[in-house]
Amino acid sequence: MKAIVLREINSFFGSPIGYLVIAIFLIINGLFLWVFDGDFNILNSGFADLSPFFTLAPWILLFLIPAVTMRSFSDEKKQGTLELLLTKPLSVWQIVSGKFFGAVLLIVLAIVPTVIYVWAIYTLGSPIGNIDMGSTLGSYFGLVFLIAAYCSIGIFTSTLSENQIVAFILSVFICFVFYFGFEGLASLAPSFSSLISALGMQDHFKSMGRGVIDTRDLLYFVSCTVLFLSLTVFKLKSFKL
Repeated sequence: MKAIVLREINSFFGSPIGYLVIAIFLIINGLFLWVFDGDFNILNSGFADLSPFFTLAPWILLFLIPAVTMRSFSDEKKQGTLELLLTKPLSVWQIVSGKFFGAVLLIVLAIVPTVIYVWAIYTLGSPIGNIDMGSTLGSYFGLVFLIAAYCSIGIFTSTLSENQIVAFILSVFICFVFYFGFEGLASLAPSFSSLISALGMQDHFKSMGRGVIDTRDLLYFVSCTVLFLSLTVFKLKSFKL
């Protein structure tokens, strides 16, 4: 599996993809949080917290992660190297896990530089250090789990078509439904709003952002990730038969 992870990382940074992903994520966040006037501008909000970043990041990742994962298996299918990959002395789970961790590592590297936002708010606060570190750390923790869930969805959709654009659109759609869709459905059924919201990622991500790590939130994200990775393995085994 380590060889697959290294292969994925090398492919990301051996081409402009890895650098573009990190640059795009940082530039978009930087512009909305510090330059453009609007609801996401931290300087205009008057509050020393990173909640605008954690509101904006899932939207950006909704498109960025599918752009990274769309080539995971669709490109292998298109080039005819999928069969060769499946004949290697690795289990299908190891191959999928290698692709998955390679994508997750790339996106995590993209969010690491945003730690400078924490330092900026820490120093700009009045008094200095007036920032809720518990909430901030919980939100970062939740963001990593959200990245893992998004990546597992993207890896799965890449097995459904050899066309990368199709894989990208399917991934964006499924991620959107899981993160925002259930919140929309909850507003249509007020009597069951809490139950429906609990089925979506947004509710659990916000819960972790309060600074309290609940095992139910962790279990939810782990379950979603394992579910889509299992579907990926099942799909690949159908090719192997």
